Amino acid sequence: MLIKSHRDLEVYKIAFDTAINIFDISKDFPTQEQFSLTSQIRRSARSVCANLAEAFRKRKYEKHFISKISDCEAEAGETQVWLEFCLSHKYINQETYNKLFDNYEHIISMLVKMQSNSNKWTF
Repeated sequence: MLIKSHRDLEVYKIAFDTAINIFDISKDFPTQEQFSLTSQIRRSARSVCANLAEAFRKRKYEKHFISKISDCEAEAGETQVWLEFCLSHKYINQETYNKLFDNYEHIISMLVKMQSNSNKWTF
């Protein structure tokens, strides 16, 4: 398959769908979490997608590409931490936590492969 934009990347599709899922779930978080947990988990989840778009556009420069993919990985890891807080405070159940956490494990795995094989992504 020809990849014409970041939206064609499988990792982007998974990250985007997961970020949308997190947004929908976080609508039910307590109002006292609005400016802390809710905004933080939404920001980090969306940031994975935004950084992927930036990385895709920086493919001319391998080091820049790797740096942006590294940022994606960090944001995915941060989102996993926020998910742990959500579970701990019982804002989400174990099943939801497992599904979302596993999605980010898969995303991180894909990002690590992209970093390891950056020469295949850059020109």
